[in-house]
Amino acid sequence: MSTSSAFNDEKGGSSSVGEPEYGHDPASGGIFSSDYKRHDDLKEMLDSNKDSLKLEAMKRIVAMIARGKNASDLFPAVVKNVACKNIEVKKLVYVYLVRYAEEQQDLALLSISTFQRGLKDPNQLIRASALRVLSSIRVTIIVPIMMLAIKEAASDMSPYVRKTAAHAIPKLYSLDPEQKDQLIEVIEKLLADKTTLVAGSVVMAFEEVCPERIDLIHKNYRKLCNLLIDVEEWGQVVIINMLTRYARTQFLNPNINESLLEEGGGGEKTFYASDEDEDEDEEKEKKAEAVTMAKRKPYVMDPDHRLLLRNTKPLLQSRNAAVVMAVAQLYFHLAPKAEIGVIAKALVRLLRSHSEVQYVVLQNVATMTIKRRGMFEPYLKSFYIRSTDPTQIKILKLEVLTNLANETNISTILREFQTYIKSMDKDFVAATIQAIGRCATNIGEVRDTCLNGLVQLLSNRDELVVAESVVVIKKLLQMQPEKHSDIIKHMAKLTDNIQVPMARASILWLIGEYCEHVPKIAPDVLRKMAKSFTNEEDIVKLQIINLAAKLYLTNSKQTKLLTQYVLNLAKYDQNYDIRDRARFIRQLIVPTEKSGALSKYAKKLFLALKPAPVLESPFKDRDHFQLGSLSHLLNAKAGGYQELPDWPEAAPDPSVRNVEVFALLERVTTLTSVPEWTKCSSREKRKEKKVEKPFYSDSEGESGPTESADSESDSGSGSESGSGSEDSRSGSESDESKEASESEEEEEEEEEDLKKKKKKKNEEKQLKKPVQESESEQSSEEEVRKPERKSKQNKSESESESDEDEESESESSESESEDSEDSEAELKKKKKVAPPKPAFKAAKKENKKEKKEMSLLDLDDFEPAPSPQVTPVNTFLSNSLVTDLEGLSLSDAALMPATIAPSSALKSYELLHRITGEGLSVEYCFSRQPFSPDANMVAVQMHFTNNSTSDTKSLHMEDVKLQSGMRVKEFPEIELLPAGETATAVMGIDFCDSTQAANFQLCTHTRKFFVSIQPPVGELMRPFFMTENEFKKEQGQLMGMNEITEKLTLDVKCRNEHTIVQKVTTAANLSRVPCGSDKECRFAGRTVTSSSLVLVTVATKDEGAAQLTVNCEKMVIGTMLVKDILLALTQ
Repeated sequence: MSTSSAFNDEKGGSSSVGEPEYGHDPASGGIFSSDYKRHDDLKEMLDSNKDSLKLEAMKRIVAMIARGKNASDLFPAVVKNVACKNIEVKKLVYVYLVRYAEEQQDLALLSISTFQRGLKDPNQLIRASALRVLSSIRVTIIVPIMMLAIKEAASDMSPYVRKTAAHAIPKLYSLDPEQKDQLIEVIEKLLADKTTLVAGSVVMAFEEVCPERIDLIHKNYRKLCNLLIDVEEWGQVVIINMLTRYARTQFLNPNINESLLEEGGGGEKTFYASDEDEDEDEEKEKKAEAVTMAKRKPYVMDPDHRLLLRNTKPLLQSRNAAVVMAVAQLYFHLAPKAEIGVIAKALVRLLRSHSEVQYVVLQNVATMTIKRRGMFEPYLKSFYIRSTDPTQIKILKLEVLTNLANETNISTILREFQTYIKSMDKDFVAATIQAIGRCATNIGEVRDTCLNGLVQLLSNRDELVVAESVVVIKKLLQMQPEKHSDIIKHMAKLTDNIQVPMARASILWLIGEYCEHVPKIAPDVLRKMAKSFTNEEDIVKLQIINLAAKLYLTNSKQTKLLTQYVLNLAKYDQNYDIRDRARFIRQLIVPTEKSGALSKYAKKLFLALKPAPVLESPFKDRDHFQLGSLSHLLNAKAGGYQELPDWPEAAPDPSVRNVEVFALLERVTTLTSVPEWTKCSSREKRKEKKVEKPFYSDSEGESGPTESADSESDSGSGSESGSGSEDSRSGSESDESKEASESEEEEEEEEEDLKKKKKKKNEEKQLKKPVQESESEQSSEEEVRKPERKSKQNKSESESESDEDEESESESSESESEDSEDSEAELKKKKKVAPPKPAFKAAKKENKKEKKEMSLLDLDDFEPAPSPQVTPVNTFLSNSLVTDLEGLSLSDAALMPATIAPSSALKSYELLHRITGEGLSVEYCFSRQPFSPDANMVAVQMHFTNNSTSDTKSLHMEDVKLQSGMRVKEFPEIELLPAGETATAVMGIDFCDSTQAANFQLCTHTRKFFVSIQPPVGELMRPFFMTENEFKKEQGQLMGMNEITEKLTLDVKCRNEHTIVQKVTTAANLSRVPCGSDKECRFAGRTVTSSSLVLVTVATKDEGAAQLTVNCEKMVIGTMLVKDILLALTQ
């Protein structure tokens, strides 16, 4: 704005161009006169008859409000224009009134009739604005008018007006809570609204007014789930949070079976153990547990629960961090354990946002890592600290890294921590040292390493680093003080240099507490401290008094006079705490005639065993707050916070969410009037539905077991076909019923199409390559085999029906993680003989589709590339031919049993006991042969024995559960194991250089057994041949923290070289390295996954004394290997 225009305005010129902000001469009071002149000018413009002047005036006024300037004195002039005919002016008037109606209530009330007229305006924006202004006048007199306006707006044709009505509901409720019942009726009406614009706003109103009325959500649950993807971002956040609470009250805990097994830590034992030599009490307990497990039906996810998880998953890619956070908390609180991992990647993506977003996300990640550590382990490097991070984010990342630390990654994390200690940020350095302390307490294998590292930090130039190290060392030493008297002595020497009060106090406490371990040094430390007593800080003085008292009780000869001297100094100290402590201790330790009964127990009081402090994460108990909430962030209950409900014991009735659809066709009506899961009585129809799923999503079959159950392809969730598949499974929407009726009507036409296509294909395929002949055979034989297949299906269905009925009715009716059990044997054959997945998928689809669906598949699309592996035709071959072809399988897995014969030297482990396995017993051993399909896997040879009187069929693996990074190559399915026979198979497991177990289900045609394979550390390596010089060179590079040495005494029988070699190679899969000395045995190997070098040396001395040295790049593996070899050599 130019000065001249401001000057003209000030002098009274009626200019409508400029907007004066200051008078020309502040000393003359121009500031005030300018304001009045300006407002007079605006008032004149508002009073004029020209709409253009009114519009200009309103634009300037709204601009003033936007800049934060007060325009309230213009209220009377503006409110007059509420009846203006010009829509643009009217809109701006309403914008102004919404801002000032609450402050100028009396004036606003005068225009209430105008607002009421505005509610009937033909323009939707004016109707909405009038309602918005009306709800902003916070006067109880107009509550009935507001109520009426909201009710009318809720029935408005425009979704924008209905949205505004939803916004007005919480305002009216806060003004007059007695209107709650009427408002609930409006909310119920608006919840039934099908537009995305209204959904978020009405759920917000529901949360504000009546969050306890869950019954209002039942009928609208599926609609909200399906609309979610199209609602605006803040509406998505509100709906997701509400649906999280809803799901916690309506569905069963998907991890219920896992939590049962985890309870008491004995759950798994109960499942396997049935040895005869157990105590009676234990057997009774196990029987009781078995009864409870039998009573509890196998968990089957409610289709509505799955619908919610499926429809929220795509929102993890939202650009809005709040939406991603909301979906993450929903998955964390509601999803099965196997599926929660999907949120990790999305949360890690948010760490690239602003520091404020990072702070909130890291708070939540820190809580998640305590319960679900595995899901963030692959993203460990994303939590490394950058020098540019603010301190609070550094400390949160440090917290996450500490929570993620385990045996496999601790060496990397400790190296990272070593770098952080050099930082200039003192608070961060202190937090890092505390983190090292927590790692040491949580992971026993690295406790000594961490302690040595912290002791080295004591010589650091930075006093704060030294002080923090002392405090952490003190806590670590409390765990095993007798082992570490050297460190206590070293710390005693530091009292001369360290000046930080907390560190000095910690050293004095350690010396006093463990004075028996340092009897010579302790009195001298007290002597030095007595000299400087008067100059010390209060916290140090208190510890000097404690040290004096403890030494007086254990070594009174040397310290009696010193103690009296210290107590006398303390008696006249300025601090009353120190004076009181001195008097109290004098009475307690120096017995006099007046002293009471307590003085007898002085030694017990002062030198009682104190429990070691538990170093826990500050986020340990935060998960009782809903993640992503303000209460979770503050770790305190905030106003308006609603607790997350506990899972119900029994699932409430799912039929409350069914919505009856009145269709025009009678057939459609009969299909939809009854809930899908009660109407569909025949198994064939249910299986039809299960089978339909792969048509929409090819990728799902390859995903995890729980996810593939009834979850659609990620990409297709928003498409029409996706919604069609959703509806067919949820059993509520009208689309599904229409599709069903249409498909029935068109069945005959499609059959004819199919026959024509097949005829054409048979002619074409005769001319094609011989590789593709198998496929033409399949398509031509298919029609001939239809009756046979139908009879087979009926047979297998009746079998599966009896099996399923024993377990639970719901398991077969609701969508589940496995495909239907009919034609299971056929599917397994296909799986086995046709290795490539895509071809297998196509064959599976064609086989299981109804006739109507087969016309939808153009078989040309599924013609594979000419490759010798593709033979989906095996589905239709005879059993004998399938067994013949098995021998010709192209995978090496089929050849393994022949090449790897079980050696007598290899140790066998029991996988399944014959009693638990109902006649089937399984043993396994680590064959120590290279696993040819994948060199990074350990070969595990399995030996199956059928001890029962009946045949066991279809032996295979399912539901493999692994720690992050681990992989499994399943053994080929064993079709038939006759009674009394044995069979051998080989599987490969990539343990990722850790001793964590691989858990899976061993399945037969009737039963499933939970089993796990845990490797000894010695089986995680393979022999590596090297010369003596190479060995010495590599050993020289793996010194320091990578070298572990232990002394031992060998038994008389074990002192010869042959026995030592035999025992070491039995304990670990290593090869002998040639050695010039007869007093040394050397061995070398590499870990299977990462090829880290492992070197072992056993040096024998006189009279059976020996020294074992292990050099390994991975500290944890080295530590565990030392224990195993020591055990082998000393047994």
